[in-house]
Amino acid sequence: MNEQILTNARIVTADQVFSGTLVLRDGVIAEVDRGVSHLPQAHDLQGDYLLPGLVELHTDNLEKHLSPRPGVDWPSASAVISHDAQIIAAGITTVFDALSIGDVNPKGKRMQQLPAMVEAIAKADAAGMTRAEHRLHLRCEVCHPDTLSVFRDLVEQPLVQLVSVMDHSPGQRQFALEAKYREYYMGKYHLTGEQMDEFIVEQVANSKSYSDRYRRAIVDICLPRGLSVASHDDATLAHVEESAGYGMTIAEFPTTLEAAHACRRLGMSVLMGAPNIVRGGSHSGNVAALNLAKEGLLDILSSDYYPASLLQAAFMLAGQLEDTPEPSASALARAVATVSRAPAIAAGLHDRGEIAVGLRADLIHARAAGTQPVIQQVWRQAKRVF
Repeated sequence: MNEQILTNARIVTADQVFSGTLVLRDGVIAEVDRGVSHLPQAHDLQGDYLLPGLVELHTDNLEKHLSPRPGVDWPSASAVISHDAQIIAAGITTVFDALSIGDVNPKGKRMQQLPAMVEAIAKADAAGMTRAEHRLHLRCEVCHPDTLSVFRDLVEQPLVQLVSVMDHSPGQRQFALEAKYREYYMGKYHLTGEQMDEFIVEQVANSKSYSDRYRRAIVDICLPRGLSVASHDDATLAHVEESAGYGMTIAEFPTTLEAAHACRRLGMSVLMGAPNIVRGGSHSGNVAALNLAKEGLLDILSSDYYPASLLQAAFMLAGQLEDTPEPSASALARAVATVSRAPAIAAGLHDRGEIAVGLRADLIHARAAGTQPVIQQVWRQAKRVF
């Protein structure tokens, strides 16, 4: 047996925080004890936090490594390794790399990059080159003409375990206000006013032509395969009822309090962005994640576009829930569950996401000053990877 002892740690479980010791054997947590071990082989964590490894369901961070600058294509294998290093340094031990099918950027290259991205992730995983465990999250832009055919090709990849459906056309959901839509896309993609006018007309027409039937077709493919399916940017009761009716169990980034309440009633887990917590609100002007948390409507946090935001947001959320500079033990345990246990359960991964006997020894050693954690070490299945 391969045994390790981690002691003198503030252990964060699903519902409490206490000073204690973990014994790891053969990749899993074998013992969870209160108090300090005095065995000579025990590794002293000096009173720092010991938390479950984070589970990330939605990050497009890999795309930044494939295209680090406009017009620059980086070798895909190197991009995956660099992305993985950033992920593990953020304490994320299980990551669902979100790959977008259907590019709303008129100048974008996401669709051309997709095959190389999927192949690079699969090869790196098979070769044992990654330190985090990588799975695939296919983000399906249902208002794009080619989305359904590309999705049918990619869904057979064994690493695919999560699928989300979204419609980023103007006048609805995330961009109910056309002014916000214009501001976002003109700023992000450097479109002229005339180009933006043409882009809006095209997106509205595509949404009418494809969105409803593509959404239904994608769900019909996913559910028999046992894939988790998420909605995206639900804004109204009707949106949530439609999503729940399709059998979706995760609601990514609901944009209103009304939608979040409906998700709770209909049994959908609410996922919000960790950057929303760190920055103090939504960059699109939608409902703040903290408001949902205070209403008891926040289940899962995702780093979205900034991996390091995930653990920081959990510590900040714990303090904000009680309006204290130093989070209480119960508040911290609840907040940490939003980045570990809750996303693991939502994705059907019942062997991780919590410090408990018998679960995978995916762990983070972090030192914190108030609500700012600094990661010292990371283990995946008891192997130190950072």
